[in-house]
Amino acid sequence: MSEEIISNTAVEHEYGADQIQILEGLEAVRKRPGMYIGTTSSRGLHHLVYEIVDNAVDEALAGVCDTIEVIIHEDNSVTVIDNGRGIPVGINHKAGIPAVEVVFTILHAGGKFGGGGYKVSGGLHGVGASVVNALSEWLEVEICQDGKIYKQRYERGKVCYPLKEIGVCEKEKTGSKITFRPDDTIFTETTEFDFDTLKIRLREMAFLTKGLRIILRDERKEDEEIAGHENSQINELLRRAEADREEEAAGEESAVSVQITEKKKKKRYAEFCYEGGIKEFVSYLNKNKAPLYENILYFEGQKNNVYVEVSFQHNDSFNESVFSFVNNINTPEGGTHLQGFRNSLTKTFNDYARNAKLLKDSEPNLSGEDIREGLTAIISVKIEDPQFEGQTKQKLGNSEARGAVDSIVSEQLTYFLELNPSVAKTICEKSILAQRAREAARKARDLTRRKTALDGMALPGKLADCSDKDPKNCEIYIVEGDSAGGSAKTARARATQAILPLRGKILNVEKARLDKIYANAEIRAMITAFGTGIHDDFDISKLRYDKIILMADADVDGAHICTLLLTFIYRFMPALIKEGHVYLAKPPLYKLEKNKKIWYAYSDEELDKILLEVGRDQNNKIQRYKGLGEMDAEQLWETTMDPARRILLRVNYDEEMESELDLTFTTLMGDKVEPRKEFIEENAKYVQNLDTIG
Repeated sequence: MSEEIISNTAVEHEYGADQIQILEGLEAVRKRPGMYIGTTSSRGLHHLVYEIVDNAVDEALAGVCDTIEVIIHEDNSVTVIDNGRGIPVGINHKAGIPAVEVVFTILHAGGKFGGGGYKVSGGLHGVGASVVNALSEWLEVEICQDGKIYKQRYERGKVCYPLKEIGVCEKEKTGSKITFRPDDTIFTETTEFDFDTLKIRLREMAFLTKGLRIILRDERKEDEEIAGHENSQINELLRRAEADREEEAAGEESAVSVQITEKKKKKRYAEFCYEGGIKEFVSYLNKNKAPLYENILYFEGQKNNVYVEVSFQHNDSFNESVFSFVNNINTPEGGTHLQGFRNSLTKTFNDYARNAKLLKDSEPNLSGEDIREGLTAIISVKIEDPQFEGQTKQKLGNSEARGAVDSIVSEQLTYFLELNPSVAKTICEKSILAQRAREAARKARDLTRRKTALDGMALPGKLADCSDKDPKNCEIYIVEGDSAGGSAKTARARATQAILPLRGKILNVEKARLDKIYANAEIRAMITAFGTGIHDDFDISKLRYDKIILMADADVDGAHICTLLLTFIYRFMPALIKEGHVYLAKPPLYKLEKNKKIWYAYSDEELDKILLEVGRDQNNKIQRYKGLGEMDAEQLWETTMDPARRILLRVNYDEEMESELDLTFTTLMGDKVEPRKEFIEENAKYVQNLDTIG
């Protein structure tokens, strides 16, 4: 976000009553789109689709819709069709225009503000349809009601013609069809919808709405792999995954091609319908993990006008994956419904462990953290008037939700454990092991406390810290290897750039308990250097550097090291990513010398462009960098560390895709090799050159 510089010199412009602008209709949305959809980047673009789909899902929650279809057209417009009641077409007497026109042209208008239109609803609570209309080049709505089809068109939020009747339909047929094309003067970064991004979100919506069928069609022709294209880095990843798989299979025969082959261009299609709802959601999230027991627990009920659904299952991992929703909208910061779930889980399992003598009288209670080790859970509540806390509105504040979830889960979980003692014992035994590991971790954690005037604990000896003590001015490079670390220490700007070299690949935290993590020297060095602590001790206000930059070789091993580092940060310091503090350095792949001039290329395509400009003469000297260690300090500074010339890739965290992100880390870093190999094969087409990280 750029900052506007304002001088202190006198301003001649008048500031009076006439300078106060009144933005009519949807002009305010077009003037400040970020206020309504967060951003005009790709994320905001896709949010337009979610808003229209959310309205259709609200019809499903009201019990009057069972199918939603989303179609991406060749001109990159999108159609959303539902078989709900259809947006009302009668005259709204307060506005004096048809209700559908009110919905699409007036902010804060809709059936979600009382009056019995919807008991529960998601989306932007009534502003969604009008915002989408305002930010579209054009939007058309068609409605089936009472045997008639109605239509109206808008361009950049303005009505093109009055609502008109354009045909007839079956008397019992109802529903809405909305087609829009995003305005490229608003979405200047891209107006191209991504099929997989929409697929992930629509799948989640289907999981959360039991029995709702959601169809996604892409009428654009998919760009498949290029004929004969061969990426050695992708092939190397596949080769390693296959070697791991063969080792796992202990000699089983297998013949798997790692060559990327040509496929015919085709239109893409996805369909989701889950009669099991969030129970199937848990199964999906646990598909690449090893569950501790067969049962996927599911509890539902209603109390204090709050409808509660909870489903969970433990697996043999050491990470907690719990996701909460209110009216099908993700609440990444949790809230009262999540508190109620955690309270009930902790109390019920401790009561059971005591009564079953699994915990001795002398032993302390299990903590909630112990019980939730390896837990995958979905908490979904439906509530008429959700109240959210915080500026981001991502945390539920309704007190009645806490009591409702606590009561329903406690009662039904107690009953389940009594009927399934073997499952109860398995969970309790894992929790007790976690408790012991947590105590060992507490002792190890003391070693990571950074130096203060009181405790005398030193920063890591291999850390070359910067002299500036204002974190806003400082950045730290995490560098793999002593050779590259040495070059980086020589090259750095000592006032603002710190260097922490790591020896080899760090521990894969996806496969380790907290005590092992704290015992790892490389991880301990990072924790101490960052200053924030991890997990429950995390405090971002103590962060010592504004930028944490991961710098590794531009090859498969470097990519693996960065993935290990990102896994650690994602699992134990996710706020660093959420708040934009984590970056990947992008070192060059090639150095080209000609006539005593030097060019650096960061991709094969960039090298081709340079050669096109300077010519492909015999005296061209092209060096392919195999690692950071091949660059001297001056070259490293010029290409990768100089803030004026370097390329940094900021790691983004899309909270709307949180569950899918969790599954991706499990797939890439978990124990199962076959899903990892499948993931690489499926996603290889999106990587033009894996030599460049990102």
